[in-house]
Amino acid sequence: MGPVELLHMSVFSQSFSPCGRFLAAGNNYGEIAVFSLSAALSPDATAQSQKPVLTFSAHEGPVFSLLSNECHLLSAGNGEVSCWSWAELIKKNTKPLWTKRPNYKSSLEIPEINSMTFNSRDNSLVLAGGDNNVHILDLESGLFKSVLQGHSDYVHCVSVRGREGEILSGGEDGAVRMWDSRTGQCVHCIEVHKYESCARPQFGKWISCVTTDSDWMLCGGGPSLSLWHLRSLSPTSIFPLIGCQRQTSFYQDMILAVGDGPSVSHCLLGGEVKAQIPCSPQSLNTMQLNTNSTDYRVLTVGGSSDHIDVFTNLSYRTFSFTF
Repeated sequence: MGPVELLHMSVFSQSFSPCGRFLAAGNNYGEIAVFSLSAALSPDATAQSQKPVLTFSAHEGPVFSLLSNECHLLSAGNGEVSCWSWAELIKKNTKPLWTKRPNYKSSLEIPEINSMTFNSRDNSLVLAGGDNNVHILDLESGLFKSVLQGHSDYVHCVSVRGREGEILSGGEDGAVRMWDSRTGQCVHCIEVHKYESCARPQFGKWISCVTTDSDWMLCGGGPSLSLWHLRSLSPTSIFPLIGCQRQTSFYQDMILAVGDGPSVSHCLLGGEVKAQIPCSPQSLNTMQLNTNSTDYRVLTVGGSSDHIDVFTNLSYRTFSFTF
């Protein structure tokens, strides 16, 4: 890859291997790189340890989403989902086990898949579609079993409320929709930008991130990042972060958020911004906590750069992987 392409690289997605020793990252050129955390964090690590152990071309367009389960890495972007075996990738075999594409209405344009998540209640994969729909892939049969219709513009993000089995989706239309995963019916629709405390008309109304933790939801994008109580369907905290947030996570008694700007924000549940930790990319798309291994419990952050920052301690960047 030439210097110009490296200059314009963006990292959109990340996922840790089931063993927690490897990190996969997807970029805007359709490539997936696999990095070894165990090599990079070992006492005798060299500069080479921060380079990928494997880079391969996975999709024609950007890899917007990566996700891992017990054995597999799933990747999505240009309208299709591919499945790779982690055991094979570690041996540098890059043949997908399968590639599937939802049944789109129009054959002319291939809608992007912007985000995906697992629903463990029925062993399905939930996809946020560029065709304004949420698609559900049954991982047992390998068939798309339902389409959740209701958004009037493309779906950016999806999340699953574990205990209830509810699916939450956020879209360009400014709505967060809550779906009953058994019936496929939309049970609630929250138009975040219509709440004065959240609205930021100068940024637009779209929802770019949604995260759930039992009775709580975080969402943001054009509107301010906000924490909602799902039983009362009301915002309880609004976070005074600049720009649009693209990914958030509950972590212990805090909230972590990344988006416009070169830092990871640490927020308290009450709405205060406790710290902003500097990162190397100027704008951030993706943040992952490695909960698969106690030995390599790191936070990794990627965005508008070929660098992926690695934090062994949440308060400062330890080093960066480079694509």
